[in-house]
Amino acid sequence: MAISDIKEYAHLTEEDVEALRSELDAIRRDITDSLGERDATYIRRTIAFQRALDAAARLLIHCSRARIGWILGTTALALAKSVENMEIGHNVSHGQWDWMNDPEIHSSTWEWDMAGVSSQWQYSHNYRHHVFSNVVGMDDDLGFGVIRITRDQPWKPDNLLQPLRNLLLASTFEWGIALHGLYSERDRVDTAAEKSAHTRALLGKIARQAGKDYVLFPAVSGRRWRRTLTANLSANLLRNLWAYVVIFCGHFPDGAEKFTPAELEHETRAEWYLRQMLGTANFRAGAVLAFLSGNLCYQIEHHLFPDLPSNRYAEIATRVRDLCEKYDLPYTTGSLAKQYFLTLRTIHKLAFPDRFLSATADDAPETASELKFRTALTEPADGGTGRRAGLRTALREATANRRRHAKGRRRT
Repeated sequence: MAISDIKEYAHLTEEDVEALRSELDAIRRDITDSLGERDATYIRRTIAFQRALDAAARLLIHCSRARIGWILGTTALALAKSVENMEIGHNVSHGQWDWMNDPEIHSSTWEWDMAGVSSQWQYSHNYRHHVFSNVVGMDDDLGFGVIRITRDQPWKPDNLLQPLRNLLLASTFEWGIALHGLYSERDRVDTAAEKSAHTRALLGKIARQAGKDYVLFPAVSGRRWRRTLTANLSANLLRNLWAYVVIFCGHFPDGAEKFTPAELEHETRAEWYLRQMLGTANFRAGAVLAFLSGNLCYQIEHHLFPDLPSNRYAEIATRVRDLCEKYDLPYTTGSLAKQYFLTLRTIHKLAFPDRFLSATADDAPETASELKFRTALTEPADGGTGRRAGLRTALREATANRRRHAKGRRRT
């Protein structure tokens, strides 16, 4: 099913994996050593731009009489919320700007413009997701507990509803993330008092968020409160849909592999790097689309270096892609539309029991393991010699086929 021996799956020796680690560590050092005023200016300007766009959008919604003004204002507000959510809130909460020692732009103080509590999300995301990325049963982001995304997750009758669940999750994404963070925090504490404290923290954050968007701003608008209320509802919906698309396209298209807990046993830093590279996917984006996605179009680079500033991911990506070429590793990427189509295909396909699926459990587009390289082997009559020869032959053939496939993917 999922990968349990990552070196065998990647066809790399232990020495290869350690060499890859050294080169990735060198990338980290180069970026860390070069951080400076240019990067600090970037995040400060991004925050100033986002706040100005938010204010301009709300003024346009409030002051404009024409329908086109409402549409433009709502769209601008959705863009402002997306930038705050992804390029600012997500990345600041990862500690990408902690090196500045600015108390206002720090992972310990930033509270994002979302229903969830930043500190609760940091545990469920920064720790549970990024440390145990795509490990079945340990990474709660693998389908977020409501969508079967790999055959390693046993099929249940309610999975038949997951196409509808997917639509519901997309439209209410911030609320799903908020509950996701709460459940992770409650799972790691022991006392009822601690669990209640986390629940109260979330309820307080929800009250502030809902009060701001659905009570305060509509009340300030006076007679035009309905116009403001519907604009805020629409902007939050658009932001939720966009965040959902970006996150799903970075984690669930074909090529984003899954792993068994056995892979974590004695896992080295080098193997952790390799798991991040094999378990994530990028989508192609220009400068504007990259900015609006929080530079999460570079999901591979983000998982390798989650605490490095997002404005550096484009230059990191060039070097990471060269390493994939050097070590004959897949660099999973494609257009945004293609990656989302592949994700939707998996969601709809895995709504059905495995007996209705065509590919094997070890060699399907959404679920693969090193066992697929052994399927051609049969037990020979000579008691083992032929089997070992068959293993070597099968692995050589599998490696050659995989390299041809990887090169084809890189060309596309």
